Amino acid sequence: MIQTTLDIETIRKDFPILNREVNGKPLVYLDNAATSQTPQQVIDVIVDYYQNYNANIHRGVHSLSQEATDAYEAARIKIKKHYNIAKTHEVILTSGTTHSINLVANGFTSFVKEGDEILVSAMEHHSNIVPWQMLCERTGGVLKVIPMNQKGELVMEEFHALLSDKTKLVFCNHVSNALGTVNPIEEIIDASHKVSAAVLIDGAQAAPHIKADMQALDVDFYTVSAHKVCGPTGVGMLYGKEEWLNKLPPYQGGGEMIAEVTFEKTTYADLPHKFEAGTPNICGGIAFGAALDYMNSIGFEAIAQYEEELLQYATEQLLAIDGLKIYGTAKNKTSVISFNIDGIHPYDIGTILDKLGIAVRTGHHCAQPIMDFYKIPGTVRASFSFYNTKEEVDVLVEGVKRAKNMLL
Repeated sequence: MIQTTLDIETIRKDFPILNREVNGKPLVYLDNAATSQTPQQVIDVIVDYYQNYNANIHRGVHSLSQEATDAYEAARIKIKKHYNIAKTHEVILTSGTTHSINLVANGFTSFVKEGDEILVSAMEHHSNIVPWQMLCERTGGVLKVIPMNQKGELVMEEFHALLSDKTKLVFCNHVSNALGTVNPIEEIIDASHKVSAAVLIDGAQAAPHIKADMQALDVDFYTVSAHKVCGPTGVGMLYGKEEWLNKLPPYQGGGEMIAEVTFEKTTYADLPHKFEAGTPNICGGIAFGAALDYMNSIGFEAIAQYEEELLQYATEQLLAIDGLKIYGTAKNKTSVISFNIDGIHPYDIGTILDKLGIAVRTGHHCAQPIMDFYKIPGTVRASFSFYNTKEEVDVLVEGVKRAKNMLL
């Protein structure tokens, strides 16, 4: 059995929300794949911004504006360093992963023509499916799907067979939000580049578990949302190689993204501001940097080790329940367990668990094609973070047993 090196009880004290009750029971928060909780260290940064230097950035000569600008750009540098990005202007701050993907999809309208092929994996979140469908509708491109098997792993032989000189773009999540599968993105990126296809990796679900290295991956685009890594909602990051970001047209027009405006013609600002129209989520960007500082202070290797320990323990305990089936049994996966019990709708289990103070996600998890593949309406998803405990796993298991006894 893996043994953790983390001081979990000390870490839990950083998260005020873990002290509250839900329906008269101590909160057991196991919906981390939807959003992580926020430590006091990040909350303090948010409060400090609004209390002490709330101002717009890049535009003012006054002191508050300069302070806010410096803090915002310092966060961009933190993101650059965390993901080992070559150049600071390759970091585009967005409202989150969905915004980032749509920015790229909109830009590629200029490069995809009728008959060009786009590959997407069968286990994508809707935000990494719908924008590409819309792109194909605009351009006449053809969307093809990399299939998955019953374990929740991509069928890589089929992926390689789909690749051709018609392939222009390949999209895949680094980690499946519904199953926890860690996809072989290194192989996907390398093979795609051999046919001159660009690659976008959705890193939203990988971000709290894996410290991705952009230069080692050699990926063209990579997306992240801050709220998955103990940061605030409404802010995220798009990494793009400089050559691609220079090719793509602006996604939105407005202030900040311009160099010069006349009624006859507008010229655009240099990177990264070309893609950052309007007043951004300034506080969110600063807090994003603080959240990465916090996560790095814990240590991603220690986080991965401990979450693997939780995953093994929870898997063993849940599988001891008669009639319980886990969906997503890939050899390489993160701390996510999607499951059902024969004869019970996942929503009903989730409702009873909530009455017991246990927060899980039920439904198709914005990954309906996965549920269609398994021919199920959805699953109960328990997703674990480094601040969860084995005692909370025990509470979950007892709650599932109680729900089963009540519903069957």
